[in-house]
Amino acid sequence: MRIRFSRWLADSSTDEVFLQSLISLFGHLLLQASGDVHEALEWLRQLDQEYHIFNKSMTLDEFIDQLKELGLIEEVNNIFNVTARGVQRIRQDALNEIFRTLTKSTLGTHETPYLGTGVDRLSETKKYHFGDQPMNIDVTSTITNALKRNGIEEFRLTEDDLEVYETEHTTSCATILMLDISHSMILYGEDRITPAKQVALALSELIHAKYPKDIIRLVTFGDYAEEVGIHKLPFLSVGPYHTNTKAGLQLARNLLRRCGNTNKQIFMITDGKPSAIFEESGKLYKNSFGLDPRIVNKTLDEAVACRREHITISTFMVARDPYLKNFVEELTKANRGRAYYSSVTNLGEFLFVDYIRNRRKRYTAGNL
Repeated sequence: MRIRFSRWLADSSTDEVFLQSLISLFGHLLLQASGDVHEALEWLRQLDQEYHIFNKSMTLDEFIDQLKELGLIEEVNNIFNVTARGVQRIRQDALNEIFRTLTKSTLGTHETPYLGTGVDRLSETKKYHFGDQPMNIDVTSTITNALKRNGIEEFRLTEDDLEVYETEHTTSCATILMLDISHSMILYGEDRITPAKQVALALSELIHAKYPKDIIRLVTFGDYAEEVGIHKLPFLSVGPYHTNTKAGLQLARNLLRRCGNTNKQIFMITDGKPSAIFEESGKLYKNSFGLDPRIVNKTLDEAVACRREHITISTFMVARDPYLKNFVEELTKANRGRAYYSSVTNLGEFLFVDYIRNRRKRYTAGNL
């Protein structure tokens, strides 16, 4: 049997690498198609016709069979659907894509600069105090203390002899991700919703994988606000909605109130100023022109309510609308939060850098 080896080239790829690249591309198309598998496959077919993305080792039909075999999609009554495993793969791909844009840093496991009652043992020791975990007792130091005090002839262990390892204080955090689904997120042919969804998926995967004790919930806001399961994120689409920022903040605040976590925060991704609120009668009041004081003031009241409940709002603007910038400056001042001017290409970097950094923040009276 004769085996022929070809020269390796920088753009060479094995069949497995080629398959994984196709799956990642398919996942990105799924986000743009709001989870419609048939539409994503049709776009893939069009790309192949124009750019010949498939080769002799795999056709589009064979690729579909691979997606089924891997459990990423399923076919029921001639209709393709994304499986739970498929959604997880999209989250993982989104996370990998986002982290390619980040600068080098150590993510760790949510450490803070403070010593406390965490689970990560340090080399330093201290005297035992009531409430310290028995598993953290330094046996060698403890026995040495007893020997120094009584000697080996009259060995006796007391509480004063006990030493325990210092532990690194770790924090948990409850995060509400607010996603603007108003019509402006796809206005004038600019797709802002797809990268925003990609960031939301990446953030959820980061928390589920690395910080399982944390809480993350998703709130969408257009004419009204609604809590949406993270698993439905790839299937979200924008609607003919205005931007009811107040309703989104109010729902996020109510959800965070139920969480027992010390650290509470809201990440809001938006491209437009607030343009709607609900009146006391329940009727939706709308005004898309300029900054309506009636709408803005009610929204700022909600930002102040968040601040009083120790909830920080980080706003990520994916547009340069001067009305939006003016509003966000007022919102940030009222909440004492953060604001970021970003494009859809570097949104992920700003969002993740801020999330990781916030793990090192300890809330005190001076911060609020």
